[in-house]
Amino acid sequence: MNEHASKLLRVDQVSKAFPGVQALSDVTLDLNAGEILALVGENGAGKSTLIQVLTGALEPDTGCLFLDGKEVHFSHPQEAEGAGISAVYQELSLVNNLTVAENIFAGRQPLNGVKLINVGQMNRESREWLDRFDATFPPTVRVDSLSVGNQQLVEITKAMSRSARILVLDEPTSSLSLQEADRLFDLLRQLKSQGLGIIFVSHHLEEVFDNTDRIAVLRDGELVGIVPTETSDEHQIISMMVGRDLADLENLHGTEAERGDKVLTVDHFSKGKHFQDVSFDLHYGEILTFFGLVGSGRTEMARALIGMDAAATGTIELKGKPVRLSHPSEAMRLGMAYLSEDRKHEGLYLTKSLKENFLVTNLDKVAPKGWLLWDKLTALTKKYVQNLEIKTPSLDQKLRNLSGGNQQKVLLGMWLATDPDVLIVDEPTRGIDVGTKQEIHRMLRQLAREGKAIMAISSDLPETLIISDRIAVMRQGQLKSILPVAEADEEKIMILAASATQEGEAA
Repeated sequence: MNEHASKLLRVDQVSKAFPGVQALSDVTLDLNAGEILALVGENGAGKSTLIQVLTGALEPDTGCLFLDGKEVHFSHPQEAEGAGISAVYQELSLVNNLTVAENIFAGRQPLNGVKLINVGQMNRESREWLDRFDATFPPTVRVDSLSVGNQQLVEITKAMSRSARILVLDEPTSSLSLQEADRLFDLLRQLKSQGLGIIFVSHHLEEVFDNTDRIAVLRDGELVGIVPTETSDEHQIISMMVGRDLADLENLHGTEAERGDKVLTVDHFSKGKHFQDVSFDLHYGEILTFFGLVGSGRTEMARALIGMDAAATGTIELKGKPVRLSHPSEAMRLGMAYLSEDRKHEGLYLTKSLKENFLVTNLDKVAPKGWLLWDKLTALTKKYVQNLEIKTPSLDQKLRNLSGGNQQKVLLGMWLATDPDVLIVDEPTRGIDVGTKQEIHRMLRQLAREGKAIMAISSDLPETLIISDRIAVMRQGQLKSILPVAEADEEKIMILAASATQEGEAA
């Protein structure tokens, strides 16, 4: 009997190299039918490369893939799909201006007798597939009218309608609300019970432990090990991921002595239904973190604060002087910096080099009279690459070739180079591995100790408790309370953020 026959999928000694990088080295793992296998590792560990090999986007240099005990070779994603392997990526691949049904049947629409698309049949079959997953929206609506959670459901429905037997999910909850994530996991358990094999890639270890059967850990392109979820713990997995024990993260709070004068005062700040009557102070040397669930208005408030939305009302004082910001460039000139939560689309130019990205935020320093001083730009970029320990082969490397964690460090460095008084960081560690997350937490605390005033926005409750001096909790556009971290715990914060029956007072 073939030794691989009992496995739905086997990856056997797969290696893949790129110029200067060994992305995968002799990786061997199995996936069983009716199993959810977590794939975890730091940014740059090889997860994305392995996914691309499994889905036919890349061919391995050495090694083999086996499906049902038979060796297979994929030179294109369509070949992998035809064999029953489908992927749902963090960046969804739907066409926004097409309907749900048109997306589900893209490239294989049913035809009528005169070779025209049979729209009625396509809608009926789409409705049947959607009913299997308890989707309430019709197949005739455009996908850009759906929530991100429902768009993801369309992606999974599309994969299943193509007879997928193996489903690969890459950071599927990164843009989902808690309710949407819960529904996703209910769906995955349903698919698992039907015999699917699911590979689940996530940086969120809590959801890994709650929803998977085994955990495969990659580090520097090598498989460190595969452990049963129920017999492992977070400390073990983190140590496997980073190759060392992480120091205790609970000692990153500042002291009262480190908190300086007020630098920013916001009073009765409002913008329609997005946020109402928000008032708070921010001091030099502190980290004030705004926590809230999806729809709480945190990001909208921060963007209005730096002039991205002039429709907001209320008063803002910066360094004791009233300001009315109508454009982010004014905020930047006055010493405010904003790091968007969407670094790929709003924060960075991924097709440009590190130096070119640093140029964007530091024109006044490196081109003071309109003439670009390349030596000055190189020195500035090199300084922050060294200070933030950004891993890159050169300063001319395009950002799209760096890991997510290093991209986030570039974004931080670009704005730190402007020497701001107020640093607003929106979701500072979203999509970043545990080790790099710890590095960024430490960087933020060090910046606060150096006197920067930091306003963080986070949906990660453990992170909020780790980095903050004070925690501002928002719900449905209102600031419910500001708590010193010493008085905060997960239960108290979640009651304020999620319960309509509890009211707090801003302080």
